Amino acid sequence: MYDEIAADYADSLQDYAPCAPATDRTAWENLSQQWRQESIRLGETFLHFSYPQLSATDYLDFIRTGNRTRFEDKYFARRQALSALVLAECTEDRQRFLDDIVNGVFAICEESGWQLPAHNTYIRDTPQLPLPDKAAPVLDLFACETGAILATACYLLRDRLDAFSPAVSKRIQHELRERIFLPYLEKQFWWMGDGRQPMNNWTIWCTQNVLLAVFLTDTDQALRKKVLWKACKSVDYFLAEYGDDGCCDEGAQYYRHAGLCLFHVTQILNAVTNHASASLYEEPKIQNIAAYILNVHVDGKYYINFADCSPVAGRAGTREFLFAECVHNTDMMRFAAKDFMAGGRDTLLMPAENNLYYRLLNGFIAGRIKEYAAAHTGKISHPDLFYQSVGLFIARDDTFCLAVKAGDNADSHNHNDTGSFTVYKGGAPLLIDVGVESYTKKTFSPQRYEIWTMQSAYHNLPTVNGIMQMDGENYRATDISYHMGEDLSEISMDIAGAYPKEAGLRSYRRTVSLYKGSEIVVRDCFAFDTAASDIPAADGSKNTVVLSLISYEKPILQGDSDSLSLLLGDLGTLILSGVSLLAVETLPITDPRLKLAWDHDLYRILVQADDSELEIRIR
Repeated sequence: MYDEIAADYADSLQDYAPCAPATDRTAWENLSQQWRQESIRLGETFLHFSYPQLSATDYLDFIRTGNRTRFEDKYFARRQALSALVLAECTEDRQRFLDDIVNGVFAICEESGWQLPAHNTYIRDTPQLPLPDKAAPVLDLFACETGAILATACYLLRDRLDAFSPAVSKRIQHELRERIFLPYLEKQFWWMGDGRQPMNNWTIWCTQNVLLAVFLTDTDQALRKKVLWKACKSVDYFLAEYGDDGCCDEGAQYYRHAGLCLFHVTQILNAVTNHASASLYEEPKIQNIAAYILNVHVDGKYYINFADCSPVAGRAGTREFLFAECVHNTDMMRFAAKDFMAGGRDTLLMPAENNLYYRLLNGFIAGRIKEYAAAHTGKISHPDLFYQSVGLFIARDDTFCLAVKAGDNADSHNHNDTGSFTVYKGGAPLLIDVGVESYTKKTFSPQRYEIWTMQSAYHNLPTVNGIMQMDGENYRATDISYHMGEDLSEISMDIAGAYPKEAGLRSYRRTVSLYKGSEIVVRDCFAFDTAASDIPAADGSKNTVVLSLISYEKPILQGDSDSLSLLLGDLGTLILSGVSLLAVETLPITDPRLKLAWDHDLYRILVQADDSELEIRIR
């Protein structure tokens, strides 16, 4: 699709000019007054900023301890400061921030490597090298993004930087050539694609930032054409991984680095080819990719989440709005505009965002989004749907939002969660998917599934004879059927195949039903292989099924009856039949990444099946 456009385009490739440079004072002075004022205030917090030192031992910290954050906090602080300073200078135009901008440019240009320690390898899934080799740059996510940051700064302030000293923009151009352009054209990193190995968000995220670096700076036609041709091939490899339904198997958080980066690649391609590729937005697959973020939004800050995705995936805003506008999705435009306005100052300024280009777009679009949000207040449609490509089932009524995972255990950023479900009631979390802790060296290692958040026993799933689900494409749900209607939406599947043969399962059918206006019912029915009937569980018992349920609110046992009734805060009630309560465990939330999603500790309800059937009613 994209490759054909690049191959057919014969004219000169134009510059990419997404907005006005700082010299266009009329354009900058007409921006949202609130954005202008807040941008200057944020920039002032970085006046005389001391850019954190990045030492060799800081870089080695990952290899020595597995810790990622100590180095990354310093690394990203440099880029966040530079982005804030550039926008403040563009807004004010009094040269007040230029010294600190140049200090930031030189600090970043003098780094030995732009790649993170966790990504410092030339071959996919091989051990990281302890230190960067400046003579052989690695193009990872953040090396490419660093190139885009410097290119955007140069595009916006080229005249101001040249007046300060021509050496500044000359240095930027030199570093981009040596660290981005030449490695991109001369080497084949895995994320560029070869038609054989699987792609993920790296492909389109890196490609977007390489294109920004090339087309926002002074590059010749020969280089531009080579880069565009290679980039479009990578985009097609990336799209080949997507189903036609547009589902992002990495989740809502990664959509921002996948679907939205695809949008920006398409925007750049359209601009530099004089809109020769505008028809791409009419492609159903592109339209479906755009709509994914709307379809998995629950309410407020919450999103449907599986795998490494957090339930708090960040506010929608400028990029979602512009993508929706290009594919003519008015529901998504309303959603993005409403969420942007609800996000307040942080969504407006994006102070924690590294990418200067994203923050720049806010300045030029914020006023239009505000006007749109005020004028378009209608109800946003959220139809029930089943994403066949990933096995994600979503159903809603006026009270509940239900999501069920019916795919396999080989997703990108996979957790062993086939058959798991999440429930939100009134927009608040009831039964949840925990998400993932802060990334460490172990997260992307052969020991990944030793981490508790990755394991099926910490999802809303059974543990069978003491055995959890396994990871890999062969561990999957089978015999999937679903129905979506006005009164009832439900999905049914056999998840026995997600467990190894040692679990002894012949079948494990899970049916999850939303009776609209009433309740959600989960029915599990299972049978064991005769040959495995003597397999003992970890505790010595035979043919046991222990179900885990992860709740956001503390469960409180209600009364005495034939059924087990648990009150979850003041939000909802679980009525369980065919089970005995084993324990209610507290899951302390102390990890910084999890604390961004959950405001307090979580709870794990453990029940054991009394027979071959059990039922959960959620009210």
